[in-house]
Amino acid sequence: MKAFISVDLEGMPYLVIPGQLALKGILHDEARKIATKITLTVADELRKNGFEKVIIADSHGPMVNLLIDDLPEYVEIVRGFPRPLSMVAGAEGCDAALFLGYHAKFGTAKSTFDHTYSGGTVNKVEINGVTASEFLLNAYVAGELQVPVIAVAGEAQLIKDDVKRHAPWIETVALKHSLSRLSAKSPSMITIEKELREAVKNAVDKLKHGKAQTLVVRAPVKTRVTFLTSLYADGAELLPIVKRLDALRVEYTSASMIEAYKTFELLAIASMGLFRMLEDLR
Repeated sequence: MKAFISVDLEGMPYLVIPGQLALKGILHDEARKIATKITLTVADELRKNGFEKVIIADSHGPMVNLLIDDLPEYVEIVRGFPRPLSMVAGAEGCDAALFLGYHAKFGTAKSTFDHTYSGGTVNKVEINGVTASEFLLNAYVAGELQVPVIAVAGEAQLIKDDVKRHAPWIETVALKHSLSRLSAKSPSMITIEKELREAVKNAVDKLKHGKAQTLVVRAPVKTRVTFLTSLYADGAELLPIVKRLDALRVEYTSASMIEAYKTFELLAIASMGLFRMLEDLR
């Protein structure tokens, strides 16, 4: 069997300031060690429970965060950005997916680093009328690839608001309980490792007994994006398939979730480019 792991940073334990998230951040090395330890713990438990190969998608920012020196031979890693299917690149053909370090969507109160894909430009993403977090976006894509998400570990509010609501069968581990956008309480790493291993065992058991499910979006897929300023909607509107709804909102219709996801990724990249252009003009 082959497993897929998508790894973000904002939902990792102990990470509470921007300086832990950026490549040049003063505590980014600490964040890399934490994320790598958690990822390899999960990979090891997957191996012990019958998975011969584990594909890891390094999925935060420029997507070069995990330390690669001690990767076991059964692991392959996907790094770099942009890339097809972004945070779920490499999930094709896998038997199960697990999401680590995931966080709540933009506008979630008292939730560390709440955002949806592009924190500086995107306010909201709706898929067929459902407001989506990165968890839900990526789970929808995995579902279209016929890959069930069997476990999610990350920020507690994401688990409560999205995972338990849309996919209550998924095994979860709360890596942090947020006190504010830049503060959180986390268990010890010893406790976290125990909980992760137990969650993986339970998730694999559900998978083997046919209890794992996929999240699938009905086609055609209508995607609505609300930006933080009208400038980003100005840029998005240049794509012929995109319809401008008002100052901040655009929408488009796709034949599949994968097509919708790729288009959204392009709009996010364009908006981030405009964000950088504004910074250069200051």
